[in-house]
Parts: sequence; C-alpha cells; structure tokens
Amino acid sequence: MNRLKRIVLGEQGLVILFLLALAIVSLTVPNFMTQRNVLGLLQAVVTIGIVSCTMMLCLASRDVDLSVGSTVAFTGMIAVMMANHTENILLGLLAAIAAGVVVGAVNGIIIAKFGVNAFITTLATMQVVRGLALISSDGRAVGVDDSDYFEIAQKTVVGVPMPILVMVVVFLLFGFVLNRTVFGRNTLAIGGNPDASRLAGLNVGATRIIIFVLQGIACAVAGILLSSRITSGQPNAAQGLELSVISACVLGGVSMSGGRAAVSGVLVGVLIMGIAENVMNLMNIQAFYQYVARGVILLLAVLLDNLRTRAMGRR
Repeated sequence: MNRLKRIVLGEQGLVILFLLALAIVSLTVPNFMTQRNVLGLLQAVVTIGIVSCTMMLCLASRDVDLSVGSTVAFTGMIAVMMANHTENILLGLLAAIAAGVVVGAVNGIIIAKFGVNAFITTLATMQVVRGLALISSDGRAVGVDDSDYFEIAQKTVVGVPMPILVMVVVFLLFGFVLNRTVFGRNTLAIGGNPDASRLAGLNVGATRIIIFVLQGIACAVAGILLSSRITSGQPNAAQGLELSVISACVLGGVSMSGGRAAVSGVLVGVLIMGIAENVMNLMNIQAFYQYVARGVILLLAVLLDNLRTRAMGRR
C-alpha cells in the first residue's frame, strides 16, 4: 500500500496520469491527435513552458515570482517598439532581454538583499511592470513595422515551428542546469534549508538573485516569441500567466516548500495544462468555464503538493 502511494504521489504517478488522460482524450475528442492540432497545442504552451523552466528554480529555492505575466507583456512591447524605432530587429531583441534582466535583478535584489517577502515583492513589480507596458504604449497595441519580425515565430525547421524548438531547447538547458551543475544542486539545497546552506558556505543571496535574473531572461524570450506570433506588442498580453505557470510547476512535482523539482515533471505539468485548454477549445466550451477549470487545476496541484510533502515527512 505504501509503495503504491509513493508511485501515485511520485513522478511515475504523474506520468501514468498524463498517459491515461492522453489516451482517453485521444479516443473521445475528435481531431485531437491530428498533426495540425498537436502542433497548435504545443504552440499554445510555449509561453507557459519557457517561463515554467525558471519558475521551477524559483519555487525550488522557496521563492515565487508573480510578475512573470507582466514581464512577458512588457518585454514583448519593448522588443516591438525598439525594433520599430531603430529599424533593427536585433536591437529590439537585445533591448527586450535587457529589460527582462533589469526586472529580474530588481526582484532578486529586493528579496535577497533587503529581505522583503518574494510574494509581496513580485506582487508589487507585477503591477509596476504592467503599468510601464501600458504607459509606454499609451494602453494600445503596437504593430510591427518590419515583416521579418514575424519570421521569428513563423519559421519552421523540418515542419516544426521555431517557438516549439526554442521551448524544447530551454527545457533541455534547464534540465542540465538543475541536474548536472553545482548551481542546480545549490538551488535545491537552499530551498531545502536556507540556513544550513548559508552555514555550509553557499552564497544564498547571490544564487537567489541569479535565479530571478534567469526568470527575467526567460520571460523576455517568451515575450519576444509571443509578440512575433500575435504580430504586435500587447500591453495586456499574458494576463494570469503566473497562475498557469505555478500550476504547471506544482502539478509537475515542484514543491512550494522548496528543495524538490524535476524538469520532466514540469514538462508533463505544462502538457497537462495545455491539453486541458485544448480539449475545452475543441469542445467549444466557453472561455468563462475555462477560468473555472484553471482554478480547479491550481487547487488540485496545491493539494497534490501537500500530499507529497506529508508522504515525504512520514518517511
């Protein structure tokens, strides 16, 4: 019985649940397994997937970032506006990355150096950054002047859209960082016990700042791809993204108490979120009900995290 419980609450249980749900959906929902729909589903989860990779590190170190949605919108706006202003797409992309670094660094410094709670800090920057996006565009969408900007999201490699390939590379990169580098091990150690990590000689403050800077860079990459896909900079884009990202991470086995994370689990969590939304769209379920579904998924993810934590505590 205990072995069965460990399997159900562990990473294997999540994979089994995902495969079971995939099989049921494939058999019951028309057109779900068509190539067009599968590629569309993967395109739809690109933003969540890229940002989830760094949110995973954030949650694993006992922090959280609620400003990711605003940062995605803001950096997308910066990329489009700078590309239009300079007539140079590369400068636009670099400006967006720089903006992401600044937002991440501000979050990290306030949290790590001034000791302000991560929830409160990023809740504040969520509002500030969204406001900056609205102010910079006067609250309106900004169209792209150079059609080459669209190619960032529309280009394909062996039939696979570039954003999907970027997401795959990001997952592989952060899988390596988490499992094969000292930085990844330090992140998990800090989340497991920050005080012990500090006494062991780890630079806890610097590690937390780096994590938030990486979060800002990931948001900038996601913002660039999103603005290219929707062919404009949208100051109201990615609203509620933070909840979807946290849901995917926690559903994928990342502990909100810190110290536990797995990239493979996060990938499965992202796909579960994407499949749920895709199925509702294929079944023509109204968007109002999709809000309810996302809320239920978030609640179930937190309950599952609590069950995992209790099971590990008993052991």
